[in-house]
Amino acid sequence: MKDKHASRVALAGFLHETNTFAPSRADLAAFRVGGGYVPMVRGRQMTEAFRSVNLGMSGAFSVADALGWDVVPVLWAGAIPSAHVTRDAYEQIASEIVAGIRAAGPLDGVFLDLHGAMVAEHLDDGEGELVRRVRAVVGMDVPIAAALDLHGNISEEFVDLVDVLVGFRTYPHIDMAATGATAARLLDGIMTTGIRPAKAFRRMSYLVPIPFQSTDLTPADRLYAELASDETRGALSASLFMGFPAADIPDCGPTAIAFAETQASADRAADRIAAAYESAEAEFDGATYTAADAVAEAARLAASTGNGPVVIADTQDNPGAGGVSATTGMLRALIDAQVRNAAIGLIVDPEAARTAHRAGKGAIVRIRIGGHPGVPGDSPLETEALVENLSDGTLHATGPYYGGTRLDLGLSACLCIGGVRVVVTSGIAQMADREMFRFVGIVPEEQAILVVKSSTHFRADFAPIARAILVARAPGPMPLDPADLPFTRVRSDLRLSPEGPFFGAARADSARPDRGGAPATVQHRNANQHGKYTC
Repeated sequence: MKDKHASRVALAGFLHETNTFAPSRADLAAFRVGGGYVPMVRGRQMTEAFRSVNLGMSGAFSVADALGWDVVPVLWAGAIPSAHVTRDAYEQIASEIVAGIRAAGPLDGVFLDLHGAMVAEHLDDGEGELVRRVRAVVGMDVPIAAALDLHGNISEEFVDLVDVLVGFRTYPHIDMAATGATAARLLDGIMTTGIRPAKAFRRMSYLVPIPFQSTDLTPADRLYAELASDETRGALSASLFMGFPAADIPDCGPTAIAFAETQASADRAADRIAAAYESAEAEFDGATYTAADAVAEAARLAASTGNGPVVIADTQDNPGAGGVSATTGMLRALIDAQVRNAAIGLIVDPEAARTAHRAGKGAIVRIRIGGHPGVPGDSPLETEALVENLSDGTLHATGPYYGGTRLDLGLSACLCIGGVRVVVTSGIAQMADREMFRFVGIVPEEQAILVVKSSTHFRADFAPIARAILVARAPGPMPLDPADLPFTRVRSDLRLSPEGPFFGAARADSARPDRGGAPATVQHRNANQHGKYTC
């Protein structure tokens, strides 16, 4: 047990969920902006930046305050999911973190707020390499703790280098700050007792589509609820990482990780988690719709008795998984169906936002909206629209997922096309908070249909008002089914979806263009054939 004194702890964070198939990479500018995360922040400014925000670093600071740590805040940087982190961005951020920890002098511990699924242009295991460099500075005697996203693609090497780690247990992630606090308390226990816990690591055999990983749904709700029982039977920390499926790396896939006072207890917990995940394979299933069918079903449900909007998840263009938040398949489907009292967001198109601002509120403009050339079956929508409202893009996202984060989406507008309101922004962030409709004058609770560019995080704030939630597979960069991704490097014994094909010899049959990644089979008419400006 160490002598009684204020524990001196360095705190740093570096977060990115990497979709190696996505169309654009994360450069240094992406981390400076944040894209739904807190923008890059350094030193003592971190203390204020993470006050009352739902992120792992916030929980760590709360524990540090309660326990009287002597904190050394170094750097925190997070960027919205995308393709690889550029070599330049990775090296600049990682080097600054390592240099700051080195400059801190003698330390009792290191707390790292990480994601677990970062891939850089020049290395597969972003977190493992960062911890390797930190370990080289602080040595083997200084404990390192990490808070991680449950979508982490965790390497065994990373686990070997840390003394304890904790993963989120909710998806939508409403426990990010709580997870950081748990990891920080475990770090304090190691610093206080000097005892390093035993650890156990297990890999599981299949990937799960992102929307079906939600802990609001079966079987994930049960799998994550059962982790608490492991911690009443001897585990200090028990984590289930579903993995982020859009990563063409050998470590892609689910893992079970446990820490305990004894190796037997750690092994027992990790074995139970892995076995429970494997036995739940057939339960990971759910209904999905083409764009046209989703709108038709939403219109039917909206006409029935009940309250609240029908919410449609545009899952294949979810920017929280590497989407561009700009594809037009769902927008076209809404217009083609001539629905009324509907809204969709976010469509990220800086030029369309500038056009709306130049025209002014109340103007009718000829405009080109969204579209992405790298997405088969997608194209910009050219139409006339009413500029119903304008915004500078600043808003306070107070729902359970963002948890008080202040977003800056740049020049933004609400455009009215037929009976459809479109939230057009200059900056990108996942549509996971009702304020992301309200900031341009749309009252989400009063809409019949809401389309959100999100897969699951929207549920935290929208499920309480929704009469129903549908998952649509309009054309987008992130296929619903991982088996539709063109993998080349994952483990040969990994099944690419529940009860689906193994990678290995079955790979040729696993690229199924008639599945979720295919364009919706609907002929889109020109928007101007329908009634205009009736929002």
